[in-house]
Amino acid sequence: MNNLFKLHLDNLQREKQPVNLVKNASDATLYIYDVISADWGVSALSVIDAITQAGDAKTLNVRISSPGGDVFESRAIMAAIARFSGNTIAHIDGVCASAATSIALACNEVVMSDGGFFMIHNAKGMAWGDKQAMRDTADLLEKIESVIVADYTGKTGKDATEIIAMMDAETWMTATEALENGFIDRIADGKAKPGNTWNLSAYANAPPPDPKEETPTEPTLVAGFFMSAANANRLRILEI
Repeated sequence: MNNLFKLHLDNLQREKQPVNLVKNASDATLYIYDVISADWGVSALSVIDAITQAGDAKTLNVRISSPGGDVFESRAIMAAIARFSGNTIAHIDGVCASAATSIALACNEVVMSDGGFFMIHNAKGMAWGDKQAMRDTADLLEKIESVIVADYTGKTGKDATEIIAMMDAETWMTATEALENGFIDRIADGKAKPGNTWNLSAYANAPPPDPKEETPTEPTLVAGFFMSAANANRLRILEI
């Protein structure tokens, strides 16, 4: 199953968080608090609209709590952030995973809350067809990864070989580890520890949800994946 589709199914019960723009005299803040997707979460068009509303603000704060999503949608969001004429600051408030990491790194500064998570991994996709179609898909994924590797090496100063190894391993980093590896610029002041409230079972090495949050219902094995009973039923309906 496509990771983006599984992320969407596993988190359907979350309250939708719109890409609100809050503007003060000299700064503006927008929120990327959902899956990165044109169909199911935060879209590039919604972010572009919010940035347009920011107008002549001197600083744009981009607050992120996202498990990732569509890499092409994230590239469009990165381009919109790069076009902003003022200073841009990414604030990682919870999880910043997969496609969301490149969005964070598109900002001039990256600040991460203690207790958050930063995850990098290989690009994923689906293929249908003969052996040539499979090879073509693999080639495309490698091209996508080369662009993402360039994002990470440019920010961290690490060698591409080291970044590729971290992506191969699906590496989850705490704020301290992300700082040590050069992915963020500083850890936010204060004692807030947001933890993880997302269902991240679409990933292999994801940290468990915050135990203080509501415990999900007993998972059900469907098509080789563990899902909540509600999402399992939705998937069966979609398959029918």
